[in-house]
Amino acid sequence: MPKEYFVFLPSVSGSVEEELNQCLNQIIKTRDAGYRPVKLNIFTDMPGFETFISVRQKILSNVITAFGNTCPAVNITVQPPEKPWKTAIEAIFVVEDSPGITSKLHNSIPYIVLESETGKELWSGGVSSYSDPADTRRAAEKAFDLMVNILDKEQMSMNNVVRQWNYIGDILKVDMGYQNYQIFNEVRSEYYQRYRSKTDFPAATGVGMKHGGVILDFCAMQPNKQVFIKPVENPNQVNAYSYGQQVLMGVPDRGKTGMHPPQFERGLLIANEHHSTLYISGTASIVGQETIGTGDIEKQTLVTIENIRKLSDPGRISNMISRPVPYKGFFSMLRVYIKRPGDFSLVRQICNKHFPGIPAVFIEADICRTDLLIEIEGEVILK
Repeated sequence: MPKEYFVFLPSVSGSVEEELNQCLNQIIKTRDAGYRPVKLNIFTDMPGFETFISVRQKILSNVITAFGNTCPAVNITVQPPEKPWKTAIEAIFVVEDSPGITSKLHNSIPYIVLESETGKELWSGGVSSYSDPADTRRAAEKAFDLMVNILDKEQMSMNNVVRQWNYIGDILKVDMGYQNYQIFNEVRSEYYQRYRSKTDFPAATGVGMKHGGVILDFCAMQPNKQVFIKPVENPNQVNAYSYGQQVLMGVPDRGKTGMHPPQFERGLLIANEHHSTLYISGTASIVGQETIGTGDIEKQTLVTIENIRKLSDPGRISNMISRPVPYKGFFSMLRVYIKRPGDFSLVRQICNKHFPGIPAVFIEADICRTDLLIEIEGEVILK
Protein backbone atom coordinates (compact mmCIF):
# COMPACT_ATOMS: atom_id res chain seq x y z
CA MET A 1 0.00 0.00 0.00
CA PRO A 2 1.56 3.39 -1.00
CA LYS A 3 2.79 5.45 1.94
CA GLU A 4 4.07 8.94 2.59
CA TYR A 5 6.65 10.03 5.16
CA PHE A 6 6.69 13.23 7.22
CA VAL A 7 9.15 14.53 9.81
CA PHE A 8 7.76 16.67 12.63
CA LEU A 9 9.82 18.96 14.87
CA PRO A 10 8.57 21.20 17.68
CA SER A 11 8.04 24.89 17.00
CA VAL A 12 9.26 25.92 20.47
CA SER A 13 11.76 24.08 22.65
CA GLY A 14 10.50 22.72 25.97
CA SER A 15 10.30 19.46 27.91
CA VAL A 16 10.02 16.14 26.10
CA GLU A 17 6.28 16.03 26.77
CA GLU A 18 5.73 19.65 25.73
CA GLU A 19 7.60 19.12 22.47
CA LEU A 20 5.76 15.85 21.90
CA ASN A 21 2.39 17.61 22.20
CA GLN A 22 3.50 20.20 19.65
CA CYS A 23 4.44 17.43 17.21
CA LEU A 24 1.22 15.51 17.89
CA ASN A 25 -0.80 18.62 17.07
CA GLN A 26 0.97 18.80 13.71
CA ILE A 27 0.28 15.10 13.11
CA ILE A 28 -3.41 15.56 13.94
CA LYS A 29 -3.60 18.42 11.42
CA THR A 30 -2.03 16.13 8.80
CA ARG A 31 -4.56 13.42 9.66
CA ASP A 32 -7.41 15.94 9.35
CA ALA A 33 -6.10 16.84 5.89
CA GLY A 34 -6.90 13.32 4.69
CA TYR A 35 -4.10 11.06 5.89
CA ARG A 36 -4.05 8.22 8.40
CA PRO A 37 -0.91 7.55 10.47
CA VAL A 38 0.42 4.00 10.24
CA LYS A 39 3.55 4.34 12.37
CA LEU A 40 5.13 6.97 14.61
CA ASN A 41 8.84 6.79 15.39
CA ILE A 42 9.40 9.11 18.35
CA PHE A 43 13.01 10.06 19.09
CA THR A 44 13.66 11.67 22.47
CA ASP A 45 16.35 12.89 24.84
CA MET A 46 15.91 11.50 28.37
CA PRO A 47 18.30 10.62 31.19
CA GLY A 48 18.34 7.03 32.38
CA PHE A 49 16.24 3.91 31.97
CA GLU A 50 13.80 4.62 34.81
CA THR A 51 12.97 8.07 33.44
CA PHE A 52 12.48 6.55 29.99
CA ILE A 53 10.05 3.93 31.31
CA SER A 54 7.98 6.55 33.16
CA VAL A 55 7.87 9.11 30.33
CA ARG A 56 7.33 6.45 27.67
CA GLN A 57 4.11 5.33 29.33
CA LYS A 58 2.83 8.91 29.41
CA ILE A 59 3.72 9.43 25.76
CA LEU A 60 2.05 6.18 24.71
CA SER A 61 -1.10 7.09 26.66
CA ASN A 62 -1.18 10.51 24.96
CA VAL A 63 -0.88 8.93 21.52
CA ILE A 64 -3.59 6.32 22.21
CA THR A 65 -5.89 9.04 23.57
CA ALA A 66 -5.25 11.28 20.56
CA PHE A 67 -5.99 8.61 17.94
CA GLY A 68 -8.32 6.15 19.70
CA ASN A 69 -9.36 3.25 17.48
CA THR A 70 -7.15 4.59 14.65
CA CYS A 71 -3.98 4.48 16.77
CA PRO A 72 -0.81 3.86 14.72
CA ALA A 73 2.07 1.60 15.66
CA VAL A 74 4.41 3.54 17.97
CA ASN A 75 8.05 3.30 18.94
CA ILE A 76 9.75 5.58 21.45
CA THR A 77 13.54 5.50 21.80
CA VAL A 78 16.13 7.59 23.58
CA GLN A 79 18.00 8.70 20.47
CA PRO A 80 18.22 12.48 20.77
CA PRO A 81 17.47 14.73 17.79
CA GLU A 82 19.67 17.72 16.98
CA LYS A 83 19.69 20.39 19.68
CA PRO A 84 17.80 22.42 20.80
CA TRP A 85 15.09 19.80 20.36
CA LYS A 86 14.39 16.99 22.80
CA THR A 87 11.79 15.32 20.55
CA ALA A 88 11.41 14.55 16.85
CA ILE A 89 8.83 12.34 15.15
CA GLU A 90 9.08 10.46 11.87
CA ALA A 91 5.59 9.48 10.72
CA ILE A 92 4.31 7.12 8.03
CA PHE A 93 0.88 7.90 6.55
CA VAL A 94 -1.50 6.37 4.04
CA VAL A 95 -4.42 8.10 2.37
CA GLU A 96 -7.27 8.18 4.88
CA ASP A 97 -9.82 6.43 2.65
CA SER A 98 -7.51 3.46 1.98
CA PRO A 99 -9.55 0.32 2.70
CA GLY A 100 -8.65 -2.43 5.11
CA ILE A 101 -6.75 -0.55 7.84
CA THR A 102 -7.11 -1.94 11.37
CA SER A 103 -5.48 -0.77 14.61
CA LYS A 104 -4.82 -3.50 17.18
CA LEU A 105 -3.07 -4.08 20.53
CA HIS A 106 -0.92 -6.89 21.88
CA ASN A 107 0.32 -6.62 25.48
CA SER A 108 -0.30 -2.85 25.28
CA ILE A 109 1.79 -2.66 22.09
CA PRO A 110 -0.17 -0.92 19.28
CA TYR A 111 0.20 -2.31 15.77
CA ILE A 112 -1.46 -1.82 12.39
CA VAL A 113 -2.75 -4.30 9.81
CA LEU A 114 -3.15 -3.10 6.21
CA GLU A 115 -5.06 -5.25 3.71
CA SER A 116 -5.28 -4.38 0.02
CA GLU A 117 -5.24 -5.96 -3.42
CA THR A 118 -1.50 -6.61 -3.05
CA GLY A 119 -1.86 -8.60 0.18
CA LYS A 120 -1.54 -8.05 3.93
CA GLU A 121 0.98 -5.88 5.82
CA LEU A 122 1.65 -5.73 9.55
CA TRP A 123 3.49 -2.75 11.07
CA SER A 124 4.56 -2.98 14.69
CA GLY A 125 6.86 -0.86 16.85
CA GLY A 126 8.11 -0.70 20.41
CA VAL A 127 8.24 -4.48 20.73
CA SER A 128 9.97 -4.98 24.08
CA SER A 129 9.36 -6.18 27.60
CA TYR A 130 10.99 -2.94 28.84
CA SER A 131 12.84 -4.96 31.44
CA ASP A 132 16.32 -6.39 31.97
CA PRO A 133 18.24 -3.27 30.88
CA ALA A 134 21.50 -4.83 32.08
CA ASP A 135 20.97 -8.22 30.39
CA THR A 136 20.98 -7.88 26.60
CA ARG A 137 20.42 -11.58 25.95
CA ARG A 138 17.36 -11.79 28.17
CA ALA A 139 15.97 -8.49 26.85
CA ALA A 140 16.45 -9.65 23.24
CA GLU A 141 14.80 -13.03 23.88
CA LYS A 142 11.76 -11.37 25.44
CA ALA A 143 11.48 -8.91 22.54
CA PHE A 144 11.69 -11.70 19.94
CA ASP A 145 9.11 -13.74 21.87
CA LEU A 146 6.69 -10.82 21.67
CA MET A 147 7.44 -10.40 17.96
CA VAL A 148 6.69 -14.09 17.32
CA ASN A 149 3.44 -13.78 19.32
CA ILE A 150 2.23 -10.75 17.33
CA LEU A 151 3.01 -12.50 14.04
CA ASP A 152 1.25 -15.67 15.20
CA LYS A 153 -1.78 -13.64 16.24
CA GLU A 154 -2.08 -12.44 12.63
CA GLN A 155 -1.45 -15.91 11.14
CA MET A 156 2.00 -14.81 10.02
CA SER A 157 5.53 -15.93 10.85
CA MET A 158 9.15 -14.77 10.80
CA ASN A 159 9.17 -15.77 7.13
CA ASN A 160 6.89 -12.78 6.46
CA VAL A 161 9.19 -10.17 8.02
CA VAL A 162 10.59 -7.87 5.32
CA ARG A 163 11.93 -4.94 7.36
CA GLN A 164 13.26 -4.96 10.89
CA TRP A 165 14.74 -2.31 13.21
CA ASN A 166 16.86 -3.45 16.14
CA TYR A 167 17.58 -0.96 18.91
CA ILE A 168 20.19 -2.24 21.36
CA GLY A 169 21.02 -0.43 24.59
CA ASP A 170 24.73 0.28 25.13
CA ILE A 171 25.32 -1.48 21.80
CA LEU A 172 29.13 -1.26 21.95
CA LYS A 173 29.54 -2.21 25.61
CA VAL A 174 31.79 -5.22 26.29
CA ASP A 175 31.42 -7.11 29.55
CA MET A 176 33.63 -10.12 30.33
CA GLY A 177 34.45 -10.36 26.62
CA TYR A 178 30.82 -10.28 25.42
CA GLN A 179 29.75 -7.30 23.30
CA ASN A 180 26.06 -6.30 23.48
CA TYR A 181 25.66 -6.10 19.70
CA GLN A 182 27.21 -9.51 19.24
CA ILE A 183 24.97 -10.94 21.98
CA PHE A 184 22.00 -9.55 20.06
CA ASN A 185 23.25 -11.12 16.83
CA GLU A 186 23.49 -14.51 18.53
CA VAL A 187 19.88 -14.24 19.76
CA ARG A 188 18.64 -13.07 16.36
CA SER A 189 20.35 -16.05 14.71
CA GLU A 190 18.79 -18.45 17.20
CA TYR A 191 15.27 -17.10 16.56
CA TYR A 192 15.73 -17.05 12.79
CA GLN A 193 16.89 -20.68 12.90
CA ARG A 194 13.90 -21.60 15.02
CA TYR A 195 11.16 -19.60 13.31
CA ARG A 196 12.39 -18.70 9.80
CA SER A 197 12.76 -21.32 7.06
CA LYS A 198 13.62 -18.86 4.25
CA THR A 199 17.28 -18.70 3.29
CA ASP A 200 17.35 -14.93 2.81
CA PHE A 201 16.79 -12.25 5.47
CA PRO A 202 14.84 -9.03 6.06
CA ALA A 203 16.28 -5.62 5.39
CA ALA A 204 17.34 -4.34 8.80
CA THR A 205 18.98 -1.68 10.92
CA GLY A 206 20.85 -2.28 14.18
CA VAL A 207 21.87 0.78 16.21
CA GLY A 208 22.32 1.84 19.80
CA MET A 209 20.06 3.72 22.18
CA LYS A 210 20.90 5.61 25.36
CA HIS A 211 19.49 3.12 27.84
CA GLY A 212 19.68 -0.61 28.34
CA GLY A 213 17.49 -3.30 26.84
CA VAL A 214 16.32 -4.22 23.35
CA ILE A 215 13.43 -2.81 21.28
CA LEU A 216 12.28 -4.26 17.94
CA ASP A 217 10.21 -2.68 15.16
CA PHE A 218 9.15 -4.64 12.11
CA CYS A 219 7.07 -4.79 8.96
CA ALA A 220 5.75 -8.19 7.81
CA MET A 221 3.98 -9.00 4.54
CA GLN A 222 1.76 -11.74 3.12
CA PRO A 223 1.83 -10.71 -0.55
CA ASN A 224 -0.44 -12.04 -3.28
CA LYS A 225 0.96 -13.94 -6.25
CA GLN A 226 1.54 -10.78 -8.30
CA VAL A 227 4.05 -9.43 -5.76
CA PHE A 228 7.61 -10.69 -5.51
CA ILE A 229 10.23 -10.02 -2.85
CA LYS A 230 13.91 -10.13 -3.76
CA PRO A 231 17.12 -9.32 -1.84
CA VAL A 232 19.32 -6.61 -3.36
CA GLU A 233 23.08 -6.80 -2.90
CA ASN A 234 25.62 -4.00 -2.97
CA PRO A 235 28.48 -4.91 -5.32
CA ASN A 236 30.83 -2.76 -3.19
CA GLN A 237 30.10 -4.62 0.04
CA VAL A 238 30.31 -8.13 1.43
CA ASN A 239 26.87 -9.30 2.53
CA ALA A 240 26.65 -8.71 6.28
CA TYR A 241 25.75 -12.36 6.93
CA SER A 242 29.03 -13.37 5.23
CA TYR A 243 31.32 -11.23 7.39
CA GLY A 244 34.47 -12.95 8.62
CA GLN A 245 35.19 -13.44 12.30
CA GLN A 246 37.88 -10.74 12.21
CA VAL A 247 35.32 -7.90 11.95
CA LEU A 248 33.04 -9.24 14.69
CA MET A 249 33.57 -8.04 18.25
CA GLY A 250 33.70 -9.96 21.51
CA VAL A 251 34.06 -13.67 22.15
CA PRO A 252 31.85 -16.60 21.06
CA ASP A 253 28.99 -17.78 23.23
CA ARG A 254 29.93 -20.58 25.60
CA GLY A 255 30.17 -23.87 23.75
CA LYS A 256 30.40 -22.21 20.31
CA THR A 257 33.49 -22.09 18.11
CA GLY A 258 32.57 -18.85 16.34
CA MET A 259 30.30 -15.81 16.35
CA HIS A 260 27.24 -15.31 14.13
CA PRO A 261 27.47 -12.29 11.81
CA PRO A 262 24.49 -9.90 11.58
CA GLN A 263 21.76 -11.52 9.48
CA PHE A 264 20.14 -8.97 7.16
CA GLU A 265 20.06 -8.06 3.48
CA ARG A 266 21.61 -4.82 2.24
CA GLY A 267 18.28 -4.07 0.59
CA LEU A 268 14.96 -5.77 -0.09
CA LEU A 269 12.87 -5.11 -3.19
CA ILE A 270 9.09 -5.57 -3.01
CA ALA A 271 7.62 -5.26 -6.49
CA ASN A 272 4.52 -5.77 -8.56
CA GLU A 273 3.70 -4.81 -12.13
CA HIS A 274 3.18 -1.12 -11.40
CA HIS A 275 4.85 -0.17 -8.13
CA SER A 276 7.99 -1.22 -6.29
CA THR A 277 9.55 -0.33 -2.97
CA LEU A 278 13.20 -0.82 -2.07
CA TYR A 279 13.92 -0.98 1.66
CA ILE A 280 17.51 0.15 2.24
CA SER A 281 18.99 -1.33 5.39
CA GLY A 282 21.11 0.70 7.75
CA THR A 283 24.16 1.52 5.61
CA ALA A 284 27.57 2.73 6.77
CA SER A 285 31.04 3.55 5.47
CA ILE A 286 32.02 -0.04 4.76
CA VAL A 287 33.62 -1.28 1.55
CA GLY A 288 34.06 -5.02 1.31
CA GLN A 289 33.79 -5.64 5.03
CA GLU A 290 36.20 -2.94 6.22
CA THR A 291 35.46 0.49 7.68
CA ILE A 292 36.53 3.40 5.46
CA GLY A 293 37.42 6.88 6.76
CA THR A 294 38.11 6.17 10.42
CA GLY A 295 37.70 9.40 12.40
CA ASP A 296 36.60 11.42 9.30
CA ILE A 297 32.87 12.18 9.38
CA GLU A 298 32.83 13.83 5.95
CA LYS A 299 34.55 10.85 4.31
CA GLN A 300 32.28 8.36 6.07
CA THR A 301 29.15 10.27 5.07
CA LEU A 302 30.18 10.42 1.40
CA VAL A 303 31.14 6.71 1.30
CA THR A 304 27.82 5.82 2.95
CA ILE A 305 25.89 7.85 0.37
CA GLU A 306 27.85 6.19 -2.46
CA ASN A 307 26.94 2.79 -1.01
CA ILE A 308 23.27 3.79 -0.98
CA ARG A 309 23.48 5.09 -4.56
CA LYS A 310 25.11 1.87 -5.73
CA LEU A 311 22.56 -0.29 -3.91
CA SER A 312 19.54 1.62 -5.22
CA ASP A 313 20.66 2.23 -8.81
CA PRO A 314 17.45 1.81 -10.88
CA GLY A 315 19.28 0.50 -13.96
CA ARG A 316 21.08 -2.19 -11.99
CA ILE A 317 17.87 -3.25 -10.28
CA SER A 318 16.08 -3.38 -13.62
CA ASN A 319 18.77 -5.68 -15.01
CA MET A 320 18.76 -7.76 -11.85
CA ILE A 321 15.07 -8.60 -12.15
CA SER A 322 15.09 -8.77 -15.98
CA ARG A 323 12.59 -5.98 -16.53
CA PRO A 324 12.82 -4.60 -20.11
CA VAL A 325 12.22 -0.96 -19.11
CA PRO A 326 14.54 0.65 -16.53
CA TYR A 327 13.00 1.86 -13.32
CA LYS A 328 12.85 5.50 -12.34
CA GLY A 329 13.49 5.77 -8.61
CA PHE A 330 13.05 8.45 -5.97
CA PHE A 331 13.72 8.46 -2.25
CA SER A 332 10.66 8.73 -0.02
CA MET A 333 12.59 9.03 3.27
CA LEU A 334 15.97 9.00 5.00
CA ARG A 335 16.88 8.32 8.60
CA VAL A 336 20.38 9.39 9.61
CA TYR A 337 22.06 8.09 12.78
CA ILE A 338 25.02 10.21 13.95
CA LYS A 339 27.40 9.11 16.69
CA ARG A 340 28.86 12.51 17.69
CA PRO A 341 26.53 15.48 18.34
CA GLY A 342 29.14 17.87 16.95
CA ASP A 343 28.80 16.26 13.49
CA PHE A 344 25.09 17.01 13.02
CA SER A 345 25.52 20.25 11.07
CA LEU A 346 28.04 18.90 8.53
CA VAL A 347 26.14 15.63 8.00
CA ARG A 348 22.85 17.46 7.49
CA GLN A 349 24.52 19.81 4.99
CA ILE A 350 25.95 16.89 2.97
CA CYS A 351 22.70 14.91 3.02
CA ASN A 352 20.62 17.92 1.99
CA LYS A 353 22.97 18.45 -0.96
CA HIS A 354 22.73 14.84 -2.15
CA PHE A 355 19.05 14.25 -1.24
CA PRO A 356 17.34 17.65 -1.60
CA GLY A 357 13.73 17.84 -0.45
CA ILE A 358 13.64 14.29 0.97
CA PRO A 359 11.94 13.90 4.37
CA ALA A 360 14.86 13.14 6.69
CA VAL A 361 15.33 12.84 10.42
CA PHE A 362 18.76 13.20 12.04
CA ILE A 363 19.28 11.56 15.43
CA GLU A 364 22.11 10.67 17.78
CA ALA A 365 22.94 6.99 18.20
CA ASP A 366 25.92 4.71 18.55
CA ILE A 367 26.66 2.69 15.41
CA CYS A 368 27.44 -1.04 15.47
CA ARG A 369 31.24 -0.62 15.19
CA THR A 370 33.44 1.53 17.39
CA ASP A 371 35.05 3.17 14.34
CA LEU A 372 31.79 4.01 12.54
CA LEU A 373 30.44 7.54 12.94
CA ILE A 374 27.28 7.46 10.80
CA GLU A 375 24.61 5.13 9.46
CA ILE A 376 21.86 5.97 6.98
CA GLU A 377 18.75 4.00 6.03
CA GLY A 378 16.10 4.84 3.48
CA GLU A 379 13.25 3.82 1.27
CA VAL A 380 13.09 4.17 -2.50
CA ILE A 381 9.99 4.09 -4.67
CA LEU A 382 10.61 2.67 -8.14
CA LYS A 383 8.20 2.98 -11.04
